[in-house]
Amino acid sequence: MIPVCEPLIGEREIELVLDCLRTGWVSSAGPYLEQFETEWAAYCGMAHGIAVSNGTTALDIAVRLLNLQPGDEVIMPTFTIISCAQAVIANGGLPVLVDSDPQNWQMDVNQIAAKITACTKAIMVVHIYGHPADMDPILSLARKYKLVVIEDAAETHGAEYKGRRCGGLGDISTFSFYANKLITTGEGGMVLTQRADLAERARSLRNLCFEQERRFLHRELGHNYRLTNLQAALGVAQLERLEEIIAQKRQIAKMYTERLQGLADLQLPFEEEWAKNVYWVYGLVVAEETGLNALDLANRLAERDIQTRPFFLGMHEQPVFQQMGLFKDESYPVAERLARQGLYLPNGLTLKEQDIDYICDTVRDCLAARCR
Repeated sequence: MIPVCEPLIGEREIELVLDCLRTGWVSSAGPYLEQFETEWAAYCGMAHGIAVSNGTTALDIAVRLLNLQPGDEVIMPTFTIISCAQAVIANGGLPVLVDSDPQNWQMDVNQIAAKITACTKAIMVVHIYGHPADMDPILSLARKYKLVVIEDAAETHGAEYKGRRCGGLGDISTFSFYANKLITTGEGGMVLTQRADLAERARSLRNLCFEQERRFLHRELGHNYRLTNLQAALGVAQLERLEEIIAQKRQIAKMYTERLQGLADLQLPFEEEWAKNVYWVYGLVVAEETGLNALDLANRLAERDIQTRPFFLGMHEQPVFQQMGLFKDESYPVAERLARQGLYLPNGLTLKEQDIDYICDTVRDCLAARCR
């Protein structure tokens, strides 16, 4: 079976993790943790980094920093992972959804202004599948209406918008360092911000809100969302070769595109002229005219030992939110099409050219209905 994604762990990662073990600083304090926070923030163009246990907890802290009150709204794409909406709801807010751009699959910036009300407190941008969202219109609206911009850049390590790195464009940004991301700490995440006051509170929230002067005195309820020094050592090593990893991802995408372009039955990933796509995943959208949906194609590819993953299901179609009475009678046709017709192919860093040849030949066979 050709897996969807594999991290590349080399000698440098092993060296730093072993060094961390030898020092004994394996828990949630230590030099690697501080180095990872500082270097990742600097890489993204932000002043402060707060490492946390995963991307979901990073989102939870980011939204917690908004101090939402009942009825407060956060605008976000419907086409995203559930962590985004969950963070808003868990912190007392209401997610307000917009559809996707049919070409680049990012949130449709032309729909945002109509969703802004007196209750809107923030716009949560989610850069999807390695490609940036169109940030200038979003930032302009945020300035006009005095809204906070949260960037979920979990899938866009090193991606660029008009020459600036994702995660360095909004007021607060979040990252995931899960095993399938461009760089990984196994599990892990980070919150970035330019503001020292927000960084201080985020550090408190990730650490049960212990007081510095008197540790077991608590003025606010926090969480144990800490990242370990051991995980951070892996992250430091991975960051050292992020540019190499990005180059590999872009090369894999180039090989896929060269082999699959021209197929009328497929929509391939797109790179806007203002963007640098890092191709966290290589997605395909199957034309409805084929009579196939993404699950049909995935099952046919699985028969030939090729692993795939489906696209996100929109927040408005999630049963858990429907049961809560959210998004009643809302429809987002682009996101609905992407959910039903989209999947992504293997693009792990250990993938070889002959693997890509085999995958692309098999995709062509399946679309021609010769793979039964």
